[in-house]
Amino acid sequence: MKPGVRSLSGIAIGALFIASCTGASHQAHEQVEAASLLLDPDAPEMNRRAPELFHVRLETSKGVIVIEAHRDWAPHGADRFYNLVQAGYYDDARFFRVIRGCWAQFGINGDPKISNVWRTRTIPDDPRRESNVRDTVAFAFAVPNGRTTQVFINLRDNAATHDPGSFVPFGKVVEGMSVADALNSEYGEAAGSGIRAGKQGPLFQMGNAYLERNFPRLDYIRRTTVGEPPSANGR
Repeated sequence: MKPGVRSLSGIAIGALFIASCTGASHQAHEQVEAASLLLDPDAPEMNRRAPELFHVRLETSKGVIVIEAHRDWAPHGADRFYNLVQAGYYDDARFFRVIRGCWAQFGINGDPKISNVWRTRTIPDDPRRESNVRDTVAFAFAVPNGRTTQVFINLRDNAATHDPGSFVPFGKVVEGMSVADALNSEYGEAAGSGIRAGKQGPLFQMGNAYLERNFPRLDYIRRTTVGEPPSANGR
């Protein structure tokens, strides 16, 4: 091999190495920035107005679920969900309460430092505009004006029980209901149950470490991203 060729090859490899390191550094910086935001609920970035219509892609251990959020259904709920997703709050979160054929609940961050910051950061109630039919998504809560971060997917028509209870859908699953139906339900209420049951303490005290040790087969969200819904003409 000619010296010139070897030199150019070395330069190319060096450039690729620098680009790789730069990309990794940028990703690490973004992760640190997101974690910083999640520890500061009052930051402007955590209190933005959501788009009137947006999609949230949940990349889960079972497959992809896409939620279409409608701000006009529940403005406070849609804003909170949008900002939490943008900051990565739901990344690596477990579906800790799955009752097959009823609902699938998630929304406690795996890091106790973060989950406890948001545990009491409530938003006002929204008037209910849509019923809790199959595929709709709403926030869980224990008391009026008590919604924080936990949400659930209705796996069946729960209107008869949930509508009188003031659970307010802010969106619906538009892709991946079969994935939601297949989420592991073997632990039922044992892995944390609902907010009102008062059994979620270990999740807030020990986070994902507790769930991984005691309920290792729970499905989880690998990553969430916000995107615009496809246009009406499909372009």
